[in-house]
Amino acid sequence: MPVPDDTRMKITVLPSAPSDTLPVHAIALPHWLTQLGYLGLFTVAVIDSSIIPLPLPGSTDLLLLWLVAHGGDPWLLAPCAIAGSILGGYTTWHLGRRGGEAALRNYVPARILGRVVGWVESHRLLAVFLPAMLPPPIPLSPFLLASGALGVSRRRFLSVYGAARTLRYSLVAWLAVAYGRHIVRAWSKTVAAWSAPLLSVFFCLLITSVCFGIWKARGARRSEVADKRALLAAASRAGDVAR
Repeated sequence: MPVPDDTRMKITVLPSAPSDTLPVHAIALPHWLTQLGYLGLFTVAVIDSSIIPLPLPGSTDLLLLWLVAHGGDPWLLAPCAIAGSILGGYTTWHLGRRGGEAALRNYVPARILGRVVGWVESHRLLAVFLPAMLPPPIPLSPFLLASGALGVSRRRFLSVYGAARTLRYSLVAWLAVAYGRHIVRAWSKTVAAWSAPLLSVFFCLLITSVCFGIWKARGARRSEVADKRALLAAASRAGDVAR
């Protein structure tokens, strides 16, 4: 049947039912966080395994989870986290190897120094593997420092520590692929309004922590130089007395 010319078809578009799956890109969280990318993850992983205290323990895990959940390639992001953590852990081990007991006194709190030293002396490999695998509040840098100061070899340290970090960040990347969107969605529903202030405070504390770590390292270096000068002076006086 032909439709009259003065008749217009009115099409009403019904609003679609709200979906219970919120696209990740639509979540009201700071989009610049996703722009940190591979280099940002690598940098955070280096700092996270160093003697510099980060304001949020497990920062590498959280950033890796966030980036993968926002569409990042887990096959590239996980190696970035692993490589950065190995580099940071090696610098901490090297600092302990070079500084010895003085480095332990400078960087490890006195309340846990005895237990850390005793554990490393009794379980050299487990003392590296377990802190590198277990999440916070298990401390990491005291065990890395002690492993260097107490003679764990470079080869053993890198193999055990590298294996632990590979397992840990591979697991985090898998969790991000499987459950990352659900975690991000839950985050957006609870603390989305506070995400920007919290992240601003986090990065302010991060800068403060970096400055504190540099200051602490320079102080330890000056202390090491002073100790060497004192030893040289004592040796010189002993030589004069012998003559």
